[in-house]
Amino acid sequence: MRSTKIVVAWAFEGTADPSTLKSNTFSLEWPPRSGRYQEVPEVDRGAFFTLAKAHTMIGPAEREFLTRLESTLGGTA
Repeated sequence: MRSTKIVVAWAFEGTADPSTLKSNTFSLEWPPRSGRYQEVPEVDRGAFFTLAKAHTMIGPAEREFLTRLESTLGGTA
């Protein structure tokens, strides 16, 4: 069975400190069916990787993003 997980990936040229990244939140009923809701982050952490390292960390379905990025960059990354 294929995953229904949605992965959003992007690239940029520049520098940034991943420890300063802030996530959106969403409302989650916890414990399930308790009627109690809490706000939780959509993303647990942010990080930046080289293309070579990214290839080892993502699933097969997301590799197309890296292939297109490498093509856009002319294989110079």
